[in-house]
Amino acid sequence: MLFQKNIVKKYIGLLDEKLITKAWEKYSSYFLNEDIQANIHKIKEEQFQEGFLRELFVKVLDYTINPSPNYNLTTELKNEVGSKKADGAILIDDKVIGVIELKDHKTPDLASIENQAFGYKSKHKDTRLVIISNFEKLRFYIDNAVEYREWDIFHMTIDEFRELYLCLAWTQVERGIPLQMKEESVSSEDQITNALYKDYSQFKRVLFADIVAQNPYQEGNQWANDDKQWQLLLFKKTQKLLDRLLFIFFAEDCLLLTPNSMSQIVDKWKQLKDLDAYVPLYDRIKQYFGYLDTGHQGKPFDVYAYNGGLFKPDEVLDSLVISDDLLAEHTLRLSAYDFESDVDVNILGHIFENSLSEIEEVTQQINSGQAPQTSKRKQDGVFYTPQYITKYIVENTVGRLCAEKKRELHIVEDEYLSEQRRKIQTKKRLLEQLHQYRNWLLEITILDPACGSGAFLNAALQFLMAEHKHLDEMEAKVAGSAIVFQDVENSILEHNLYGVDINEESVEIAQLALWLRTAKPHRKLNSLNENIKCGNSLISDPAIAGEKAFYWQEQFPKIFEKGGFDVVIGNPPYVRADSPGNSLDFRNYMTSCGKWETLAGKWDLYIPFLELSIKLSKPTSFCSFIIPDAYCHAEYGKRSLEYMKEHHFLSMIDYFPNIEVFENVGVKSVIVNFDKRGVACFKQRIHDANHQYVEKTIDRYPENLRIDAKQRLLVGKNDMIPLGNVCYITKGIVGNSDEKQYKGEFLVGDLLSDIKDEEHPKLYYEGKDISRWRLLRERYIEYGTDRSPSKWSRKGFTEMFEGSPKLVTMRSPGAFPRTFLDIENGYFNESAIGFKRWIDLKGIDNNSVSKAYKDQEEREKFEEESANYSYKTLLAIFNSSLIRYELNTERRSNIHIYPDDWKRLVLPRVKKEQLISIESLADTMLSLNSQLQTKRSQFLRGVTNNLEGVKITAALQQFDQMDFKGLMTELKKQKIHIPIKEQEEWEDAFNERVAECQKLLAQINATDNEIDNCVFDLYNLTEEERTNVSNSYTSL
Repeated sequence: MLFQKNIVKKYIGLLDEKLITKAWEKYSSYFLNEDIQANIHKIKEEQFQEGFLRELFVKVLDYTINPSPNYNLTTELKNEVGSKKADGAILIDDKVIGVIELKDHKTPDLASIENQAFGYKSKHKDTRLVIISNFEKLRFYIDNAVEYREWDIFHMTIDEFRELYLCLAWTQVERGIPLQMKEESVSSEDQITNALYKDYSQFKRVLFADIVAQNPYQEGNQWANDDKQWQLLLFKKTQKLLDRLLFIFFAEDCLLLTPNSMSQIVDKWKQLKDLDAYVPLYDRIKQYFGYLDTGHQGKPFDVYAYNGGLFKPDEVLDSLVISDDLLAEHTLRLSAYDFESDVDVNILGHIFENSLSEIEEVTQQINSGQAPQTSKRKQDGVFYTPQYITKYIVENTVGRLCAEKKRELHIVEDEYLSEQRRKIQTKKRLLEQLHQYRNWLLEITILDPACGSGAFLNAALQFLMAEHKHLDEMEAKVAGSAIVFQDVENSILEHNLYGVDINEESVEIAQLALWLRTAKPHRKLNSLNENIKCGNSLISDPAIAGEKAFYWQEQFPKIFEKGGFDVVIGNPPYVRADSPGNSLDFRNYMTSCGKWETLAGKWDLYIPFLELSIKLSKPTSFCSFIIPDAYCHAEYGKRSLEYMKEHHFLSMIDYFPNIEVFENVGVKSVIVNFDKRGVACFKQRIHDANHQYVEKTIDRYPENLRIDAKQRLLVGKNDMIPLGNVCYITKGIVGNSDEKQYKGEFLVGDLLSDIKDEEHPKLYYEGKDISRWRLLRERYIEYGTDRSPSKWSRKGFTEMFEGSPKLVTMRSPGAFPRTFLDIENGYFNESAIGFKRWIDLKGIDNNSVSKAYKDQEEREKFEEESANYSYKTLLAIFNSSLIRYELNTERRSNIHIYPDDWKRLVLPRVKKEQLISIESLADTMLSLNSQLQTKRSQFLRGVTNNLEGVKITAALQQFDQMDFKGLMTELKKQKIHIPIKEQEEWEDAFNERVAECQKLLAQINATDNEIDNCVFDLYNLTEEERTNVSNSYTSL
């Protein structure tokens, strides 16, 4: 949806109706004239391009065309770069702000010319508007090709024309109205998403709490064995109740049900209560659910039996007691949203995905007694896939399969769209080709093996619906009358779309999302239980997966009778074997069971999903997944890549080097594409922020599949020593209770305190608490009790944490490693990596340490060499731009830097006295950072002491990066106001402290540069190498 409907409605209301009427008369007299339409169908592209622009843009939309004076529309515009020309362009002050690409009716699929049009756009830096047309249909885009508005020029109503005029009339474009509408639509969508999710989430929380309170567990409960099981079941039923209500709200606004029917039920309940004929509100709502299941005719309104399984009787749900006032308040609040105009399926997709995260958080909370800080879906790399990605993947798999089938059947669309008279035999042949293609299309099978809330299935549904609509149009052209294939949505749901997910709630939400997309008045909902199923896609053994064990051939026998699925697509979960809190049991089973060929090392969970797609698909299938770009270079991905290349399945990789596909995740993504027929060449597509791409075809697989690969500078340098020979390197503790022996007893959060006391004597920190040179946050962990550290999931060994200093770095720093010096015997968790010199571990021997060296002779050598490097020297080197460059050159992940990545680094083999200058600079840097932290803390302490209720946010912690007005704005967000008479005194104190901090920051940056140059000298870098490093480095 290019614009939110409420935004369009608002701006249409501002149009001058007299101008609309005048423009409509000109438009309808020409473009709705059947004789003119027939002639346009016969005319060639070049013959009518200028005429089309003149008839529509000049005469109707009031543009001035070149060569008239003061023109704002021109034809045949040459690109600023290159020799190609766009068919037309819109100009403001001689700058191109819109490009126009025109084809004739022989190009029925406007999507096929998107790349050409956006290629022209990219050559004009001020261009944001793109218009494409085949003289019969017209599409309008802003900035990218993901969303657009399309008009049928030959069959337009005056209401549709109003919107065309609103978007494209010169007076509107000149004033920037389309861009304003787009910006307001994005803002409106965000506001609606946030507001709806807040209300939806609040309803879920209070509803669940009320259901638990009103329906306590009792002995003899037939559905649960204990209170924990009962609460889990009640939470699932809470979600199901919300699913039902959400469908009703949507159905009301889309006229599938009587508008405001839920409000009427609440009103009737209030009337009965006032008449002393009280019936619980939930009983009235359950009665409505029954109507939706079986149908109802009579008062208060007729209800069609939509069924589909969503409203069938549910013993647990039907037996619950729920508070009247709570139901009344929240159902009315949610029903007030306009689910037809304001809440599109994309918004619902985000809400559904957030809902799944919440479900898993609450499930963990019930199981353990405390909710985790990060939802398991985020820990497991399960993220809602953006619409432009699902659309792209579907078009490049399902769309490609469709295009190839059309070629096989000799379907040439020009033949269908021609207005010429056809012989009977020709007509018969054309219709028969279409019928063959339709029959094939009705049987195509598309699978998402980790379907989540159904984003890919919804994208595939949209594509297939559009393809059937296009077939209807082609058939109508040949047959001479409008022919519409009936119930196409139901057929697609029943025969084309398949999904599996390990979460029951995901399956229910995916089913709901598909129902909302396809529901029509007075048509039953499809039962989706045979297509969208709950199970463990990777494991069929009940001994490992329990009731989630999933045997594909049994679950989808008809599919495998025909050889498997035609298309497999998705966004599989990302989680490495060594991820925090990850159970290794199923991984050990999968690695050793003999069913998988591509699992190696600490394989990520998406790896078996790639192999699964090959196992489940036909020999002629296409498969496509969006995964981390670590697949292209990580050690654990090598076996999978070799397998795909050896069989020539890997057909293309899509790269997104400068795009954050998943917001706030910190992972770069690629799309891997497999063609099971085998390929003779390999393609690479590099995408930009406007969703356009550059494609390169190669006749063999390149050695390195990374497109951002840089040459390591320190490989082959003389007199170097591996960092692993100087330091023992390891990740930290896992403070949750051990999964095997003490499962669910406590989480690390139960052990932490902000205050050091007798029970919490040990400093504790995590990766996120670490900055360059200093620790941002200190907490203290319970130690020496019955449970801590004895029941920790990963304990490490005491000497790693205590007894001498150590360096600790953040494991997930993005592009910038952050290391500090710990001299306080602190304990860090698995999100950080620690470095201890071998000399400081002398005499310490255990299984972990002994794996890091060959024999005693080698260990003694490590100890001797490590004595040459002080911790301060190593700290300066670790925080230098050169080490940042080296780590980012060959690291396996864009999220994490692993211990193995650090072990591959080298240090210059030098004498201790040669490192005095860099150690001195490290002392300076530590002192400056300490002074800066003190200055900041003093000011912030003054803020908290003098302004009651203020919360020190991340922005306020960096107060010296803003002016006084910025400070006032941050305080205003918290509804804290400094009295006017005190503001001058505050501003003076603020400016004085900012000046002090800025002076220290300047000294820090200067010292940073000195350290960089000193490190360059230590490693004997050439001038060219120094320049390469400096150009890639941005100071933090």
